Amino acid sequence: MNNTVLQIPMTMELREKSERAAVEAGFSSLQEAVRIFLKKFSHKELVVSFDMPKIKLSAKNERRYMEMIKDYKKNKSEYRSFDDVDDIMKYLNS
Repeated sequence: MNNTVLQIPMTMELREKSERAAVEAGFSSLQEAVRIFLKKFSHKELVVSFDMPKIKLSAKNERRYMEMIKDYKKNKSEYRSFDDVDDIMKYLNS
């Protein structure tokens, strides 16, 4: 078998937390967890996604945005499109 070494710079805190998480998940080491991840990932047997955390609006802003959505759906919106920069500037300067 032809082996290679992957070096990944990281903080000690990240390494220690990751090692604990790997052992708690049943891996013998962090290296084993990374090897298994890479093997599954390389065979496209693993899907990775990163979701953005949901933002909780204040009650005031929630009402504001709900009104904006309602107006938009009724075509009562103040939003409009422009054909060119001159139209935008006329609108902004009026």
